[in-house]
Amino acid sequence: MTARTRAIHAPWREKYLLAMAEAERGVPGDDGAIPAPKGSTGCFLRDYWLAPEQDEANHVVLRRSDDEAGGAGLGGMILLNLFPYASGHLLVALGESRARLLDYSPAQRSALWSMVDEAMDLLERAFEPQGVNVGLNQGRAAGAGLPQHAHVHLVPRWHGDVNFMSVVGDARVIPSSMSAVAARLRAARRGAAGGGG
Repeated sequence: MTARTRAIHAPWREKYLLAMAEAERGVPGDDGAIPAPKGSTGCFLRDYWLAPEQDEANHVVLRRSDDEAGGAGLGGMILLNLFPYASGHLLVALGESRARLLDYSPAQRSALWSMVDEAMDLLERAFEPQGVNVGLNQGRAAGAGLPQHAHVHLVPRWHGDVNFMSVVGDARVIPSSMSAVAARLRAARRGAAGGGG
């Protein structure tokens, strides 16, 4: 870091990552996390992929089956992040779990990035952000909270959207409920499908 570079601390992230590490080792946590349901794969993205009937409850705003995507292993979904940094924080993931981006075939990577394009379009239609952070954290050392299933984050941003609450109150102010955000994104998707907006 240079003399002008400021460190940004995210203490809420440490608690989440420590809980994930303990869960991997089978250590029960005190963070109030709900244990994985019986029959879970141990990866919530894979669980969501295998349960399309739960899309609304799981805040999946777009699902593309393998057939719709053009072949086996090409299907994926766009969903809201359960631990958002901002309203509309989306995840894009293929249905198949792979730890590393390069563990997916070139066709799968193309399908993933095509869905990232769709997610970007949805965010712009639904929220008109002033900017968007797009990224993939590969491996726990890079900050991946779910290192066994590579996925892309899209975080809509606005000038002044980060304030003192994160540092002083160990809290983030997310002004909209997840259900309201999902409904807004679904409406934007319907508008795009209808050629409107």
